Amino acid sequence: MLITRLATALAILPLFIGAVLWLPNAYWAALLLLLLLAAAREWARLAGYRLRGCWLFCTCVLALPLWVMGLPPDMAQAAIVKGMPIAAACGLAALFWLVLAPLWLCRGWRVSNPLIMGLTGWIVLVPTWLAMVQLQQNPLELLALLGVVWIADSAAYLAGRKLGRHKLAPAISPGKTWEGVAGAVIGVTVYYALLSSVSQQFSEMGQAAAIALFGVLTVASVEGDLFESHIKRQAGVKDSGTLLPGHGGVLDRIDGLTASMPLAALILTYMT
Repeated sequence: MLITRLATALAILPLFIGAVLWLPNAYWAALLLLLLLAAAREWARLAGYRLRGCWLFCTCVLALPLWVMGLPPDMAQAAIVKGMPIAAACGLAALFWLVLAPLWLCRGWRVSNPLIMGLTGWIVLVPTWLAMVQLQQNPLELLALLGVVWIADSAAYLAGRKLGRHKLAPAISPGKTWEGVAGAVIGVTVYYALLSSVSQQFSEMGQAAAIALFGVLTVASVEGDLFESHIKRQAGVKDSGTLLPGHGGVLDRIDGLTASMPLAALILTYMT
C-alpha cells in the first residue's frame, strides 16, 4: 500500500505543481472543475444519492463555478479576486469549519437527510474551488499554502505509523493518533522555518501573523481529514473512491484542503 501510495504521488505531484505554477488562471480553473466534478460524485455516493440525486447534486455544485467561468474575462477576474462569490462562499465555509464541523464531530452526528447532506457537500466543495482559483493568482503563495497541508498530512501519517499510541478520535478514525497530530505540528514548524529562511513570501504579514496562519491551516487540515473520515464511516466505506491508487478517491486527497483553503483565501484576501 505504501509503495502504491508513493508511486501515485510521484506521478501526480509534479504535474499538479506544474499546473499551479504555470497554467493561466482560466485553465487552472477548468482543471479544478474536473476535480470538483469527481469529488462531487464521490460525495453523492457517500450521501447515498441514487443516479438522479447524484446528477442534481453535481449540477448544484458546478453551477456557481460555471457561472464565474462564463463571465467576461474582466468580470470573472473581479469576481475571483475579491468579488462576492469568494467573500460569501469562503465566509460560509469558515463558519462551517470553525463552528458547525467541530460540533458535528464532537457529538458524532449521523445525518441521513439528503438536503442537509447536499448543503454540507456544497459548503465543503464549492468554496474550496473558489479559494484555489483565487489563490492561484499568486502561484508561489498557493504552492506554499498547499505545502502546509501536504506536509501536515505526510508527517501525521508517518508519525502515527511509527509512534502512534494515543487515539485521536477512535469512534471516527481509529488509525489517527495524537502522536500523528504532534508529527504534523512539528513537520509544519520545520517547513515554516525553512520557508521563511529562503523566501519572503509571507513577510508582509509579519512573523506572528504568518505563524498563526500556518497554525490555523495545520489544525484545519486535521479537522478536514477527520470530518471526511466521519462521513465515510457513516456511509460504511473505507475510501471515497478508487480513482487514485493507494490514496482512494479525490475526496480522500483534498479533505485537508476543503477545510484549510477557504480559510486561507478569506484571511489573505480580506484580512491582510
